[in-house]
Amino acid sequence: MNPSPHAPAPKLPTVALLGCGWLGTALAQHLLAAGHRVVGTTTTPAQLPVLTELGVQPHLLQLGPDFSPAAYDQLTDLLRAADVLVLNVPPRTAAAGGYPALLRPVHRAVVTAGIGRVLFVSSTGVYPDEPRLMREADAYSNRDAASDVLRAEGHFVPRYGQWRSTVVRLGGLIGPGRAPGRFLAGRQDLAQGNAPVNLLHLTDAVGVLSAIIQHDTWGHTFNVAAAEHPRRRDFYPAAANYLGLVPPTFRPETSPTGKTIDSSLVRETLPYAFRHDDVLGALPYC
Repeated sequence: MNPSPHAPAPKLPTVALLGCGWLGTALAQHLLAAGHRVVGTTTTPAQLPVLTELGVQPHLLQLGPDFSPAAYDQLTDLLRAADVLVLNVPPRTAAAGGYPALLRPVHRAVVTAGIGRVLFVSSTGVYPDEPRLMREADAYSNRDAASDVLRAEGHFVPRYGQWRSTVVRLGGLIGPGRAPGRFLAGRQDLAQGNAPVNLLHLTDAVGVLSAIIQHDTWGHTFNVAAAEHPRRRDFYPAAANYLGLVPPTFRPETSPTGKTIDSSLVRETLPYAFRHDDVLGALPYC
C-alpha cells in the first residue's frame, strides 16, 4: 500500500555535533538545510552566536583535564536529546598520547545517554607512511592499538552492541579557507616529492558524512579521499602558482615514497557521487 499523500514526512534524526569548527560548521549547515535538528558544541564563546544564527542549538563545551561533573551532565543531557552523535574532535586538541583520555568522558556519556548511533570522524593519518595502497584493514581500531587515534576509534566501536557506529578516515582537507597552495608555498628543497597527495575537498567530506546519516549506513570503517593522487612535486607548485605565490621546490628523488589512500569501499557502499575527485581541478573551489 502506498503512503497517503497527506501523511507527514518521516522525522529526521536529531544530530549532536561535537566539534563545530571549520568542518563541523559546514556539516551543520548542510544537515540543517536537509531538515535535521542540530545540537552543536564549540570551545569558543565567540562561535556561539554564529551557530545560533545558523540555526544550531549551541553549547560551550571544553574537553580536557578540567572537565567537570557539571560539564559531563551537560554533555549527557545533550546526547539524550539526540539520535546521532557526530564526534568531530581533532587529535591535535589533545596533549601527546592523550587523545583517548580526552574522549573518555564522551564515551561514558554515550553509554549513559544511550544514544543509538555514533559517527566518528578520524584521519587517514592512522596508516603507516609506506609506498603502497592503504585500505581500511591496514589499520585496525582497538583499545590496545599503538596509535592514539586508533585507540580512540576503538572506544567508539561498541563491543556489546550498545549503539551502532561508523568510523570515517578523512584525507587532508582542502576547501574555502584552506587553499592548498598556501600549505608549502615558498619552501625549498623539500623531501618526498614523489609521494602522492591524499586530499579531500570540504564539499565531499560534508557530503559523505551527511550521506551516512541519511542512508543509515552503520557498522563500517571508510577511507574518504579524492580518487586522484598527483605527486607532491606536481600538485603543490601548481597550487601555489594558482594563488600567485612562490612555488615550493622538491629535491630530486628516484624511489617511490608515501602511501596512497584507497577510498573504493565508501564509493561501493554509499550512494554518494564525489564532486572533486580531480584535486587540481578543485583549486578554484578552495
